[in-house]
Amino acid sequence: MEKKKIVILGAGYGGLRTLKKLQKLKPNADLIIIDKNNYHCETTSLHEVAAGTADADEICYSIDQVIDRKRTLFIQDTVVRVERESKRVILQDSEPVSYDYLLIGLGFEPEFFGIQGMDEYGLAISDIPSVKKIRHHIEDQFKKWGDDRRKERLIIVVGGAGFTSFEFLGELTNRVPHLIARHRVDRGLVRVICIEPTPNALPMFNRHLAEYGANKLIDRGVEFVIGRVSELDGERIFYKDGNETHTLQAGTFIWTGGVSGSSVVGRSGFEQHRGRVVVNTDLTVAGNSEILIIGDCSAVIDPETGRPYPTTAQIAMQQADCAAHNLYALIEGSPTKPFVFKFMGTVCSLGRDDAVGEIMGRNLKGRPASIMKKVIENRSLVKIGGVETMIKKGRFS
Repeated sequence: MEKKKIVILGAGYGGLRTLKKLQKLKPNADLIIIDKNNYHCETTSLHEVAAGTADADEICYSIDQVIDRKRTLFIQDTVVRVERESKRVILQDSEPVSYDYLLIGLGFEPEFFGIQGMDEYGLAISDIPSVKKIRHHIEDQFKKWGDDRRKERLIIVVGGAGFTSFEFLGELTNRVPHLIARHRVDRGLVRVICIEPTPNALPMFNRHLAEYGANKLIDRGVEFVIGRVSELDGERIFYKDGNETHTLQAGTFIWTGGVSGSSVVGRSGFEQHRGRVVVNTDLTVAGNSEILIIGDCSAVIDPETGRPYPTTAQIAMQQADCAAHNLYALIEGSPTKPFVFKFMGTVCSLGRDDAVGEIMGRNLKGRPASIMKKVIENRSLVKIGGVETMIKKGRFS
């Protein structure tokens, strides 16, 4: 009897963790994982590369450190769409891949909400090429200032004041003094501005911790401006505060104001909103019990609020453990189990040795929160890449 095929799309937190668990469970099935890259990226650290405080290789490792080549076939290619009727995955360069069971864990893309000029002139933190581009762009603006002395080159504007924004601003404010020294710039000419529609920055934290974070960034020179970004034209940033439209001239604009699930979800015809599919309790898709979706492409409803849980690495890895169990159960003809999210807390870094967080009901800030952030990151490395990867890539200082 021919073996069933389990195909995993995406080698992010969810996809790679699911594969690791399945390799241990050893289902009577062929395992295939597909990703456009041959490495796994710790996307929770992308902001560091964007700011220039870390290099890309520090937050990536080869997926060969996870894949058991005796059990798993890796295909390096870009997923175009899923054809559910024929049970095939269409790839950019390779032949279509058929499946019996499919796990979609393709990650996120920046969501620009139709803001004019964002595609052309905005920068976003989404993957390794995008953050390398941001880093090089900022450094290039400082270099060009040395030639033409245009003050706007030294103005960096960030759209959004959420989790990613604060983590990026924290690293950027650590990086700016080095850029100032290297390019011999007057500190007074450098401006870092954050535009946010409401005064409630870091809405996922209580006000005490959010204010601590905002004040720390203000102390380092970040200016917070209330407004909603409405347009970019390559030289100016337009934003609205009520009925009034304001403009800023800046050499760099970085958007952190929203993400959506992979566009593959929409191209595949799933019922979705911003690339996210509301999944069943066991992470399967309504009408397609052979397909499971986890991570940024899934919407798991919080029974207490009636709203989807935020998409985080934490929930993706918990979903992965449940998905691996359920894929094994489907192969064996056993009942699947419901996914239950256990919130372990969250920590937002504010640069080196500073952070805010809520862990197991406790509020943390400053160095204790920063230490906890490193513990969480190291635990993530162990859960996917293993102890050896954590020793090579972990945070210990």
